[in-house]
Amino acid sequence: MKSSKSLFLSVALLCIALLGVALYLQIVEEMMPCPLCIIQRYIFVVIAIICIIFAFLPPGSAKLGAGLGTLAALGGIATAGWHLWVQAHPGTSCGIDPLETSLNTIPTATLFPTLFKADGLCANPYPFLGLSIPQWSLIWFAIIAIVLVRRV
Repeated sequence: MKSSKSLFLSVALLCIALLGVALYLQIVEEMMPCPLCIIQRYIFVVIAIICIIFAFLPPGSAKLGAGLGTLAALGGIATAGWHLWVQAHPGTSCGIDPLETSLNTIPTATLFPTLFKADGLCANPYPFLGLSIPQWSLIWFAIIAIVLVRRV
């Protein structure tokens, strides 16, 4: 089905564009990503990979791809929600020591440190266009989930 392919490729492109925005904010605006930011980046990558794979599989597998993408987006919503909770309760840690250490030893973090190395604190709100980064992530994960669940 051509529409499924277009949908999957559009979602994948959106996820890649959002990763590009994250890199811009990190490199140009010097907003250092925390462990929860990095987990959200991984989820955007997973959604993009799922969508690219299922865009080129037979049309009969589109529902499975949309379902897997939706599950990943729901995981992103949960992670962004937790990140917002941490920001609302400044005394709470995001697990900076053990979570950061384990995330920074994953092979992707050593191969692509600019994209996947956690250096920041989860409690930093880092406003961007009036919202914090996890608020933006939550919005985009919700949009992706809605778009993909409509395909299921």
